[in-house]
Amino acid sequence: MAFDFPKSIDLAQLPTPIEKLERLSKIFEGPQIYIKRDDLTGVGMTGNKVRKLEFLLAEALQNKCDYVITCGGSQSNHARATAVAAAKVGLKSLLVLRSSMSAPLEGNLFIGRLVGAEFEYITPEEYMRVDDVMLGLAEKLKAKGHKPYIIPEGGSNAVGSLGYLKATEELAHQIKSLKLRIDHIVVAVGSGGTYAGLLLGKFLYDLPAQIHGINICDDESYFVRKISSLLKDMQKRYELAVKIEQKDISIIDGYVGKGYGLSSQKEIDTIKKVARAEGVILDPVYTGKAMLGLSDQIRQGRFKANENILFIHTGGIFGLFPKKTLFF
Repeated sequence: MAFDFPKSIDLAQLPTPIEKLERLSKIFEGPQIYIKRDDLTGVGMTGNKVRKLEFLLAEALQNKCDYVITCGGSQSNHARATAVAAAKVGLKSLLVLRSSMSAPLEGNLFIGRLVGAEFEYITPEEYMRVDDVMLGLAEKLKAKGHKPYIIPEGGSNAVGSLGYLKATEELAHQIKSLKLRIDHIVVAVGSGGTYAGLLLGKFLYDLPAQIHGINICDDESYFVRKISSLLKDMQKRYELAVKIEQKDISIIDGYVGKGYGLSSQKEIDTIKKVARAEGVILDPVYTGKAMLGLSDQIRQGRFKANENILFIHTGGIFGLFPKKTLFF
């Protein structure tokens, strides 16, 4: 089914390649593993969030906004990508971060500051009502004559999730041109928009692969509700008559570990293993947890030896540097 995408802006370096992880497949002793390198969408704008921002910032510019406001943790990949992308298109950015002013200025936080982002630090308790906090900040900017555009956590709303609907179109073309058989697609899930776009794309572009999300925070029931809501919003806004049931949402729970942004030794070891086997650098917040989950699920027999798995690398390399002491 063809879909007429709304206006977007070019931010990401696309298409991102698909590579076979020969040595890692042997180490895991299971299916053949391929990887979609969405960590190669750019340098400052590396990762999956950039695909979402192509649609979000296009809407901001269409609405003649001059500021973008978004949120995340102190090492938020999304907040950093938003700041860099905003600078590229001439917008100012205000990042609402779940952190403190004493957080070390490194990794994503450093990049955000480098490109001129303004920071608003709030406590974990305040972050529980972050949407209200962003609305309040938007009102203050309006009072000063600005026109702000609010982007939700992770860029995960009906507009942002279009980035991965479009990515699925790209993926379908690649699978066909490379003559690949992909049985399962695995991706880290942190705010739900990437997964929602992929799942909607699966049905829109007739991808036979099952889409599995490995949550890196919260739990399965939370993400089933969140993704269901995102799918309904997308279908209503863009008039997509695609039948998707709750049972089609596959969330593999159990790999949050110590919590969002916190790393276990198993996760660190997984990142090192992949780096040394394939020269692919995962991150500690998303892909490290997701790859650990994938390897564990292979051991448990969820995936058959004769199947092919595509792991989507969602980026996040800047989040490695604040955790460097955990590796050696």
